[in-house]
Amino acid sequence: MAGVEVLNHPLITHKLTQMRKKDTGTKDFRENLDEIAELMAYEVCRDLPTQPVEIETPMGKCVGYELSKKVVIVPILRAGIGLLDGIRRLVPTAKVGFVGLYRDEETLEPHEYYAKFPKNLDEAIVMVVDPMLATGGSACAAIRVLKEHGAKNIRLVCLVGVMEGVKAVQAEHPDVDIYLAAMDDHLNENGYIVPGLGDAGDRIFGTK
Repeated sequence: MAGVEVLNHPLITHKLTQMRKKDTGTKDFRENLDEIAELMAYEVCRDLPTQPVEIETPMGKCVGYELSKKVVIVPILRAGIGLLDGIRRLVPTAKVGFVGLYRDEETLEPHEYYAKFPKNLDEAIVMVVDPMLATGGSACAAIRVLKEHGAKNIRLVCLVGVMEGVKAVQAEHPDVDIYLAAMDDHLNENGYIVPGLGDAGDRIFGTK
C-alpha cells in the first residue's frame, strides 16, 4: 500500500495557520495557499526520476541530470485551482488537466461534470490537487477518472485532510501516495473538516 506523508515544515505550518484564521481575507488566503503549494511541491517531487544528460558549461562538458518523466497536474475544480500556480512555478514544464466534480449536499457523493487531460497520461507522474481531503469522495472519483484515461503513477496532494478521507482513498486506491500539509481531527455532520479552514473554494474566490 502507498504511504501518507504529513509535511510538518515550519513555513507550511505558519502559512496554514494564517489561512485557518476566520478573519483572513481572500487576498491573503490565496497568497498563502499559493506559497504552501510551492513548498509542498518541493517535497512531493523529491523522488521524481531523473536521467543523465551531457551538457556543456562555460568551463567545459559535464554530465547533469534532467527529469525523465513528464509531470501532469490535475486540479479538482474549482478549489484545486488554488494549488496550481505554486506547483507550476516549481515545475514550469508540467502539463495541466482538469476534473470537475460537484458534491451532492444531501448524499455527499461526487458527480463528474468535466474532464480534460493531456495525452500519454500512462507515461506521466500525475499530481491530483485539492485543498481538502474530507470524505475522500471527490479524490477517489477524480483518481478513478484518471485511471480510466490511462494514468498509472498518481499522487494526491491536499492541504488539510482527516483520517476518514485518507482511509477512503487507501481503500479504493491503495497504489496512490497521499501528501498533506496537516492532518485534522474529524468531519462534522455536514462533511466539513474540523477545525479545518472553512470552504476553501469560497475563501479562494471570495464567493461568500
